[in-house]
Amino acid sequence: MRLLISVVDAAEAAAAAAGGAEIIDVKDPSSGSLGRAPESWVRAIRGATPSHLPVSAALGDGPFDVGAAAGARALAEVGARYVKLGLRCMTGGAAIDVLSAVRRGMPAGVQLIAVGFADAHLASCPDPRALPDLASAAGADGCLIDTAVKDGRGLLDWLDERALSDFVGACHARGLLCGLAGSLRSVELPRIAAIQPDIVGLRSAACDGDRVTGRVSRQRVADLRLQLRAESIDGKPATG
Repeated sequence: MRLLISVVDAAEAAAAAAGGAEIIDVKDPSSGSLGRAPESWVRAIRGATPSHLPVSAALGDGPFDVGAAAGARALAEVGARYVKLGLRCMTGGAAIDVLSAVRRGMPAGVQLIAVGFADAHLASCPDPRALPDLASAAGADGCLIDTAVKDGRGLLDWLDERALSDFVGACHARGLLCGLAGSLRSVELPRIAAIQPDIVGLRSAACDGDRVTGRVSRQRVADLRLQLRAESIDGKPATG
């Protein structure tokens, strides 16, 4: 499992990297779950992040049309190795069309991550159980489940471990990268680690303060990374 920390500027990126984050994610939390990151943010954060660490960037929650390809390409051109595209207010067919168009327009070496929402009925998006098939059909490189509504409830309030394990298994069966995020709390990391996603995404738990006005703390990130490592040994849940 790799620890992804979402940041808003170069100072937060430096703190996250120093704390042991393995992917630096760029988004604007004041603009939604996957608030669009301006290219200037991505460029500055890429410049402040050690070269061995990949940077991801959020294109937005959705809805999108095929014109999203230009925005995704712009984020890739300023340093994003992963581009996350949310499927809010989209049907399955529309999601495949948009993801396919974005994938075709992406530069080589940049990966497209389709993002569904655990609270799908509130986001008017495809059921998370359908996400691996949608992503695979569109040629996307991976899937992530987040939460659309930030009201104090998190991923595990919407989906239980069995549903999340099924999602991870479905992604891996299709050769897709898989990630879990959505207002995860540090005390929930043992449960998430047992599911063995490829990526665990956090912001709130890494901040001193809330996800919008708070700031990513190096110590918090270090504690989160240590906790994930304690729960997983060589990709398997820790025992004893």
